[in-house]
Amino acid sequence: MLLSAVLASILSAQAGMAPVGGRVVWTVLAVLGSQVFTGALNDWADRERDATAQPSKPIPSGAVSAPAALAVAAIGLLLQVVASIPTGVAALATGLVASGSAAAYNLLLSRTPLSVLPYLVSFGLLPIWIAVGIGVSLERVAFAPLLVAPFAAAAHLANTVRDFDADAALRSGNLAQVLGRRRSFALAYGLALGIGVGVGAFLLRDGAIEAPGLVLGAGGIVAVAQGITGPRRLWFGMLVAAVCWTAAWALATG
Repeated sequence: MLLSAVLASILSAQAGMAPVGGRVVWTVLAVLGSQVFTGALNDWADRERDATAQPSKPIPSGAVSAPAALAVAAIGLLLQVVASIPTGVAALATGLVASGSAAAYNLLLSRTPLSVLPYLVSFGLLPIWIAVGIGVSLERVAFAPLLVAPFAAAAHLANTVRDFDADAALRSGNLAQVLGRRRSFALAYGLALGIGVGVGAFLLRDGAIEAPGLVLGAGGIVAVAQGITGPRRLWFGMLVAAVCWTAAWALATG
């Protein structure tokens, strides 16, 4: 949600609107609803797997019942829909496609070699969803999905490598299991670092980056670089880099 709030505020301010105006607030709330929906549905869908591999998670630990998790997912989806209505049909439809892709991951694709596809779709749609939600031209984010795609693939691999042993024990067939632990980690690390360095170098060459963007970009690179020590640190570093690089890109291209 932080990433969405940062991007929405910067795009809105650059378009001459209030950085925390009504459309920004509604859009961020819609994204939050989508995240609640996705997370709760994931816990419900993986409840049997988690009982064996991660018994401390909410459902197997008894902190939340399976019906309660579905209820939370429904509330999240309702929040997304209600918050999207003031921002228009295009934003509502885009958000529903993104959430539908995430649901497909949770219910159908998470244990298959196609597990990366929902990441590409949902994360690729996020900048478009935010742009139409706050009411700026899609030209402003036209190339963003092309930059997001490799980072989304890296995020998926980094996330699944963290649970590699548990997935292997349960005979999961996700992309990381197909590629193997070392290859998946190397690909995640290379894609994440490569997109940051590559885009940063391009913007530097064009003289588009000013001091704030330079600091944010460098911070993201450092965050990803420290992830060489292991998948958990890489995952944390990618979360930090996603926010830093989103802000740096928006500032540099605005």
